[in-house]
Amino acid sequence: MSNPLEQFKIKTLIPLELAGFDISFTNSSLFMMLAVLFVCLLFVLALRKPAVIPSRIQSTGEVLFEFISNLLKEFVGSEGRRYFPLIFTTFMFVLLCNLLGMLPYSFTVTSHIVVTFALGMSIFLIVNIIAFARNGFAFFGFFLPSGVPLIMAPMMIFIEVFTYLARPFSLSVRLAANMMAGHVLLKVLAGFVVMMGLVSGWVPIPIISLMIGFEVFVAVLQAYIFTILICVYLSDAVNMH
Repeated sequence: MSNPLEQFKIKTLIPLELAGFDISFTNSSLFMMLAVLFVCLLFVLALRKPAVIPSRIQSTGEVLFEFISNLLKEFVGSEGRRYFPLIFTTFMFVLLCNLLGMLPYSFTVTSHIVVTFALGMSIFLIVNIIAFARNGFAFFGFFLPSGVPLIMAPMMIFIEVFTYLARPFSLSVRLAANMMAGHVLLKVLAGFVVMMGLVSGWVPIPIISLMIGFEVFVAVLQAYIFTILICVYLSDAVNMH
């Protein structure tokens, strides 16, 4: 059985260096670029010839559009519409990175904490900029819930600030850990299935097929959860609750 962690190894495809910094084009860079290209291609094809009776690809684009639009309306309200490009772009990028990682001999970009943390921290900074732009210094009132006794205020402020600053870490670790754990489990089970197949023929095939289907479900679910949490954080910044 091969090492299940080997699939997460970053490999240099085109070595590059700029001012002493390694900016090589890697397999991670390749699959992030493919994710962006696939999203662009999907919506170019979906919107190229819009029709009253939509084609399958147009229907797919419309369903994805309505899905994110409804999420923003539910969690942020009518004010959330102006932030649709940010949420929609993030959702599609994470979703495509997750799904591309399910292809044979591919690379799962979102299994690396450095990628998910960069994404989570970027979202965190953007949300804070929005919060201060809309509320000014009144945003600091978010860290002291109303009705808290004065004697408990320092402890509550500490807890609220700590949990607030932990948001980008929890956001990134959740996504990376779930994607890595699922792929490791799939790799280990696939190794056992191969060994079982030598004895029992095709019997193990349904097992691995079921696991692949479950992992695809997890890939979609994690993109959904990631997006919902961003909407929640955005709601706190916009609505101050």
